[in-house]
Amino acid sequence: MTFVGIDRMTLKERITEDMKAAMRAKEAAKLGAIRLLLAAIKQKEVDERIALDDTAVLGIIDKLLKQRRDSISQYEAAKREDLASAERFEAEILAAYQPAQLSSVEIAAEVDAAVAATGAKTPADMGKLMAVLKPRLAGRADMGEVSRLVKAKLAS
Repeated sequence: MTFVGIDRMTLKERITEDMKAAMRAKEAAKLGAIRLLLAAIKQKEVDERIALDDTAVLGIIDKLLKQRRDSISQYEAAKREDLASAERFEAEILAAYQPAQLSSVEIAAEVDAAVAATGAKTPADMGKLMAVLKPRLAGRADMGEVSRLVKAKLAS
């Protein structure tokens, strides 16, 4: 059996298909993580009365991953390795839906290109610069790291 157009599947469709596969395989932990993601997507769609595109879905995944990382550090500090490992598992499932991450050199090149394109020179231009970078780097780079690079670039 071959699937025609499987590579044209949206990220949301891929997540839904993975949920169905996890149900069939009786992978309860994976199913729970995917359902959590789909619930967050659905909540955003209902709240804003829109259908989310891949970029918006990647934004939700980034937000959920950040929450998982925060939880992991808190659980580790509290010596609750059982809870930390559950969060790590969910983070792995979520990270699988992100595109390949850019290297720090590639991120720096994107920042340099955005600075050149916008003419940003001072820290006051940071918002304008981040508005250009965010759609380009969404899901492919840690936006906190991008922000740090932008601040350093504009401060010099």
